[in-house]
Parts: sequence; structure tokens; C-alpha cells
Amino acid sequence: MEVNTCIKKSFSVIGKEGSTLDGEGFIQGLWQDANSHFNEIVNLAKKDEAGTILGIWGAMSDLSRSFRPWEDGFSKGLYLAGVEVVDDALPPEGWTKWTIPSYEYLYVINETPSAFQDTICYIDAQGLSLVGAVHEFTCPETKTPYLFFPIRRL
Repeated sequence: MEVNTCIKKSFSVIGKEGSTLDGEGFIQGLWQDANSHFNEIVNLAKKDEAGTILGIWGAMSDLSRSFRPWEDGFSKGLYLAGVEVVDDALPPEGWTKWTIPSYEYLYVINETPSAFQDTICYIDAQGLSLVGAVHEFTCPETKTPYLFFPIRRL
């Protein structure tokens, strides 16, 4: 497992929000809903010079929306299935906007079922702390899935 670091300034995501309280499979349902209505927000997506969308995010937060890690052993929290948008974008009806604070992140490719737990163990072994909720990121160009672990709030 290759662990990288980056600093990501505060950014906004518009997506479909749900909670672990919604029951098993809620994340897949959010993605189905977001993908089937993506045309409603595609014009708000942040893009590079070539017009490529910059990021697809499965953003997470504790239940208080404070962007702390999921509670009770990472089993309770909120999830937002969406796309990175320009900061002043307004979410259409039925969509939710989160603005995620600036953090320094460790990130890994999410290619194994143990990637999350392996990275938590790595963070502990390095004497670091998880200071916020972990986020899923999919690179629109390569379709590579990543996990972003906030280790320092900026």
C-alpha cells in the first residue's frame, strides 16, 4: 500500500445526502440517485482547462455535520455522493451542498477491501491522528478510487 500526502484547501461538493441510519445499502442508493440526475448539477461542477470534471466525491461527516470521523467504530455517520463544484454554487432542489474544511490528507488507492483499516493502522503506527472524516474520491479521468484521511486541519 502506497501512502501519499497532500494539502487540499476547503472545497465544496453538491450531492445526494444520506445517513447510516437509513439502513444497509444506503450509499449505493445515493450514488444511483446522484448518477441518474447528474444532468441537474453537471453545469456546477468544477472543471479543468480541458473541461474535465475535477472530482467525484463520496464525502463523509459525523452525524453533527462537523466533518469529524464517523462514530462508533466508523459505523455511524453521513455520506454525500456528489461532485466537486465551484464554491458559490447553489444546490438545486433535492441536492445538498457541503463545504469541506482545509486539511492535510494521507491518501491511498482504494483497491482492496482492507484499504481503510490498513490506512487507519498506518496512521496509528506513525503516531498520527485522524482529525476528520475520511472521504472517497474518484478521479474522473482514470476512474481510480482513492480514500482521503485528514491528519491535520489547516
